[in-house]
Amino acid sequence: MFEFLLVLLALLVIVTALFAVPFLRLNIVSNLVLKIFRRLLPQISQTEQEALDAGSVWWEGALFSGKPDWDQLLAYPKPTLTSEEQAFLDGPVEQLCAMLDEWHITHERHDLPPHVWQFIRENRFFSLIIPKEYGGLGFSALAHSEVVMKIGSRSNTAAVTVMVPNSLGPAELLLQYGTEEQKNYYLPRLANGTEIPCFALTGPDAGSDAGSIPDTGIVCRGVFDGHPDVLGIRLNWEKRYITLGPVATLLGLAFRLYDPDGLLGSEKEIGITLALIPTNTHGIQIGRRHYPLNGVFQNGPNSGKDVFIPMDWVIGGQDKVGQGWRMLMNSLSVGRSISLPATSVGAAKLSAWSSGAYGRVRVQFKSPVGYFEGVEEALARIAGNTYMMDAARVMTAGAVDLGEQPSVISAIVKYHLTERSRQIINDAMDIHGGKGICLGPSNYLARTYQQTPVGITVEGANILTRNMIIFGQGAIRAHPFTLREINAAWDRNQERGLQAFDEALAAHSKFTLGNALGSLIYGFSSRLVRNVPQNAASETIHYYQQLTRFSASFALLTDVAMLKLGGSLKRRERLSARLGDILSMMYLCSATLKRFEDDGRPAADLPLLHWSMQDALYRTQQALHEFLLNFPVNRMMRGLLRCIIFPLGMRCLPPADSLSHEVARLILTPGEVRDRLTAGIYLPKEENDPLALLEKALSCAIACEPVEARLRQAVRDKTLSSHENGLISQALALGIITSREAELLEQMKTLRRRVIMVDDFSPDFRQASSQYGETAA
Repeated sequence: MFEFLLVLLALLVIVTALFAVPFLRLNIVSNLVLKIFRRLLPQISQTEQEALDAGSVWWEGALFSGKPDWDQLLAYPKPTLTSEEQAFLDGPVEQLCAMLDEWHITHERHDLPPHVWQFIRENRFFSLIIPKEYGGLGFSALAHSEVVMKIGSRSNTAAVTVMVPNSLGPAELLLQYGTEEQKNYYLPRLANGTEIPCFALTGPDAGSDAGSIPDTGIVCRGVFDGHPDVLGIRLNWEKRYITLGPVATLLGLAFRLYDPDGLLGSEKEIGITLALIPTNTHGIQIGRRHYPLNGVFQNGPNSGKDVFIPMDWVIGGQDKVGQGWRMLMNSLSVGRSISLPATSVGAAKLSAWSSGAYGRVRVQFKSPVGYFEGVEEALARIAGNTYMMDAARVMTAGAVDLGEQPSVISAIVKYHLTERSRQIINDAMDIHGGKGICLGPSNYLARTYQQTPVGITVEGANILTRNMIIFGQGAIRAHPFTLREINAAWDRNQERGLQAFDEALAAHSKFTLGNALGSLIYGFSSRLVRNVPQNAASETIHYYQQLTRFSASFALLTDVAMLKLGGSLKRRERLSARLGDILSMMYLCSATLKRFEDDGRPAADLPLLHWSMQDALYRTQQALHEFLLNFPVNRMMRGLLRCIIFPLGMRCLPPADSLSHEVARLILTPGEVRDRLTAGIYLPKEENDPLALLEKALSCAIACEPVEARLRQAVRDKTLSSHENGLISQALALGIITSREAELLEQMKTLRRRVIMVDDFSPDFRQASSQYGETAA
C-alpha cells in the first residue's frame, strides 16, 4: 500500500511539473498532443469552413463557458418597437389582416386576391429591412418579427409572401454585398414592389446538402444587349421549391462558377457564386406551381439553359465571385433568426388564444372541457411552450438589432420554435376535436395545422439542423478554446502554431478541470452556485443556479466527447444532437428568465415561468442522461462521468399536475396574463368572424357560469326537472333566475351552438379544380 501511494505521488508530481513548467509543457505535452490533434482533426470542406466562419458568437458562448454571466444577459436592453413601427403594426398590418380570408385564399382563389397583392406593394411590406434612403421602411429585426407574427396568426399564405423578400433574398444580399450601382438600382424597385424577388438555391440534387450545388456557370465572352465580346457567365441550372418563384420578376441564383479559359485569373474552379437575373432574360423557364400541403403561397421550380449574363450581374460584381457560400451563410443566420420563429410563435399564440376560449365555451358532462384534467395537460403545454417560444423570439431579434449575426442561435430557434409550434397545434387540434378537423370558412386552425411541416423542412430541415448544425457549429464557434486550437494546428508556421496551441491547451486543461469540479460540487447542491444576478427575483434564483450547473456539465461533456471521438463526433449525429439539445434548452431558459425580468417580474406570470423552466430543465437532464447512456466509453469512465454530473441522481422533475392546472386556468380566463401571452396576434373585429364569435361566446360563458351553477343545483334539489328544453322557462317562472339572466342563458345557447358547429357542403361537393385561380403575375 505504501509503495502504491509513493508511485501515485510520483505520478502526480510528474504531471504537475509537466503542466506547471511552461518549457516542459510546450516541448513534451503540447508537442505530443498537437501531433495527435492534427491526426484527429476532421477534413473540413471549403463550404463547411465558410459555414463555420459565418455569423457571430453571442450568448451561446457564455453557455459554453461553464459560468454564464447572468448580469450580462439581463443588462442587454429590452427589445422595443419605435413609435413608427408600432404605428405600422396598428395601421397597415391591421388593415392587411382584416383583408385576409384564408379559406377564400387557399380553397377558392389559390392565391392572394389582386387587391391584397396591390396593398402589400403600395404599403412597402416587401421593404421592412430596406433602409429609408432606398425607399424602404428600415425597420428593426423586432419589428420585422412582429409584422410577420401578426400576419401569420391570420394567414400563412400572406405571412410567407411578406417574409421571404425580407429574409434570405436579393434585398438582404444586396444590402450586405451589393455594389453601389446594384443597390441604387434594385433596392428602390424592391422597396416599392416594382420588383418581386425570389432566391433560387435548392435543386433536385442539392437540398439539405446545398453545398453540393450542381448548377454551373462558365466564365466566357458573349453578345449581350447588342454588344459583342461582353465578359460574362453562361449559366445552366434547375431549381425547385422556390418561394415567390412563379411571380418573381427578379431571380437571385446560386451556382458553381468555373473559369476554364482563365479569363478572371489562374483559378479554374472559382466556387459558389450569386447573381441577380431578371426573370424575363432569354433562356429562363419558370415552371408550374408546387402545392405544399394546401398552402398557396407562390412556390415553384425554375431552370435556365445557356443563359448568358454580364459579369456585373454577380451580386457584388466581379470582386465577389466565388464568395457566394459565405454570403449565403451570413445572410441565412439573420433571416433564420426572424421569419420562421415569428410564424411559429404566431401559430402558437393563435392556438393558445383559441384553445383557451374554446375549452371554456365547449361543454361536456355539464362542465367546460377545459376543466378536465386531460385537457388541462394539453392547455398547460400550449401556454408554457408559447411563453418560452415568444421569449426566445424576442431575445433573438434583440440580438440581431444589437448587430449580431447569430448563426448557432438562429439554428436553435429555427429548430425548437418550429417543433414546439408543431406540438402546440397538435394539442390545439386535440382540444377542438371535430371542430378542428372539418375544413371550411369557420375553421381557424386547420390550414395552420396542415402547413406546419413546411416550416419544419425549409431553411435547413429540422433533422439536419438538430443532428448536425446546432452543436456541430456551436462546438467550434462558441467553445472558448476549440477554434483557437484548430487555427493553431492549421498554422503553416510550425513554431508559431505550437506556441499558440500550447497556450490554448494550458487554458483548456484548466477550463475542463474547473468544469468537472463545478459540475460535481453543484450536483450536490445547486445552492452552492454564486454567480446569480445581483438583483434576481427570489422566485428565479434556483433556475439560474441550475442553469450554471448544467452549463458546467455541458462544457465538460463537450470536451470529453471531442477528446474521445475527435473528428468522428460530427458523424455520431445522435450524440451531437443530444449535446445540441442541452445547449438549446439552456438558451431557451435564458430567454425565458430575461423575458420575466424585462416584463417587470409580473407575479401573475409566475406559473408560466415555472412551468416552462421546469419542463426545459427536465429535458436538459434527460438529454444529459441519454448522452451518458450512449457515449462509447467503458463502464468505469461512464460511471465516473455520471458521478460527476449526477452525484445525487437525477433530481429535476417535470411540472407537477397542480402547476399544469394553474397554468391551464390562466388561458381559460380573460385577463392580463392571457393578454400578455397572446399579445401581437390579429384579433378580428367583424362580428361574424369565427374568432370574434368565439371571444363573444367566451365572455358570455363566463357571465353565465354562476347562473348555470344555480340551475344545476336546482335540478339536484328537485326544484327543477332535468328536461333541458324547458329548463330556462321553468327557472324563470319559479323566480330562480331573473328575466335578464334568462336572456343571457338563451344567448349562450345560441353562441355555443354557433361556435361548435362546423361547415358542411352539398352532396356534389368537389375538391377545388386543378386549375389555379388568378395570380399576381
